[in-house]
Amino acid sequence: MKNTPLKSTLFFFVFFILVAFGNKENAIPQPEELGAVNWLRDYDQAIASAKKTGKPVLILFQEVPGCSTCRGYGNDVLSHPLIVEAIETSFVPLAIHNNKAGKDKKILESFGEPSWNNPVVRIIDTARNPLTARINGKYDRSSLVNGMVAALKKAKRPVPGYLQLLKEDLGAGPQSTQQATFGMYCFWSGEAKLGSIPGVVSSEPGFMGNSEVVSVTYNPEIISYENLVTTAREKKAFDRVFTYTKDQEKVVESLVGSSKSKKASQFRPDHQPKYYLLHSPYRLLPMLPNQASRVNTAVGLGGDPAVFLSPKQLKMLSFIKSNPKKGWEKVYEKPFLVAWEEVNSRY
Repeated sequence: MKNTPLKSTLFFFVFFILVAFGNKENAIPQPEELGAVNWLRDYDQAIASAKKTGKPVLILFQEVPGCSTCRGYGNDVLSHPLIVEAIETSFVPLAIHNNKAGKDKKILESFGEPSWNNPVVRIIDTARNPLTARINGKYDRSSLVNGMVAALKKAKRPVPGYLQLLKEDLGAGPQSTQQATFGMYCFWSGEAKLGSIPGVVSSEPGFMGNSEVVSVTYNPEIISYENLVTTAREKKAFDRVFTYTKDQEKVVESLVGSSKSKKASQFRPDHQPKYYLLHSPYRLLPMLPNQASRVNTAVGLGGDPAVFLSPKQLKMLSFIKSNPKKGWEKVYEKPFLVAWEEVNSRY
C-alpha cells in the first residue's frame, strides 16, 4: 500500500507518544499493596544485581490486588520514606505476586510460600541463605526494620545511621520508655551532651524550680538508668539529678552521692529546644526525634550531622539551602511524617 502524508504524520505521532511516555517511570500507577518501593519483578535479575553489588535481596511475597492487610502494609509500612529509602539503597528489592502464574508461581513454590497469603518478607543472600527469620504475622514497621537491621549485620553490610535510629525510634513506644532529668549550669550544652547517648529517644531543656534541667526520654532496653547516669557523668553533663522514683534515687546516691540527688518537681519547657539545631539550617529538615537529638549534639559539639541522616534528607537540606527564598519554616519538632510531607511537597 502506498504511503501517504497522513499515514506518515500518524506514524510519527504514535512514535513520539511511545518515546515520550512509554518508558516514563511510574507512568502506570503501582498497586497500593506494593507501597512506594521501586521493586524489581524478576528473580534472576534480582540475584544478578545482588551478585554485582553485594547487597542482600529483600523479597516481598504479596497478594496484588489483595486484602485490607495487604493494602495497609503497602500504604503504611512500605510507604514510610525512611523504610523505602533503606530498602532501595541497602537491599535489592524484589516483589513476587502470590496469585499469578508463570515465573512468580515458580518462585513462590520454590520458597514453599502459599499461593494466597498476607504479606511475607524474606531477606536472603545470593545462595538463597536466609539472613533473618521469615517476616510474617506482624504487619508493622518495627518488625520489618528489625529484620532489615539484623540481615545487614549478618551479611556484614553497613547499617546506615538513619536506619539504626529508625529502629530505635520504632521500638520506643510510650509503654517502653522512661524519664530521667538532669540539672546543670546550662541546659543548652547539657542537652547537646545528653542527646548523643545511645538509647536516648528525645530530650528537652527546661526548668525545675529555679534549676536549668534537661528532661530525657530513654529506652531501658538499650540503656539502663544506671548506665545512663554513669555515661552522663562521664560526659560532665550534669551537676545534680532529679529523681522520680525510689529506685532512681538509690542509683543516683550510689553513683554520685546523696547531695546531688533531688526529687523531681513540675517541669517547665524552655522556648528554644535543641538550641544548636534551632540556630542552624537543620531546623528546616524533617527528622525523627532521636535524629534531632543527635544532630543537635553534632552541630553544638563540632561533629558531623550527616552520619545521622539519610541520603534523601541530605538532598532535601541541600535543596533548602539553595532555595532560601521559598520561605522554609522550622519543622524538626513536628511529627516526622507530617514534616516530611510538608517539605517533600515543595522539594
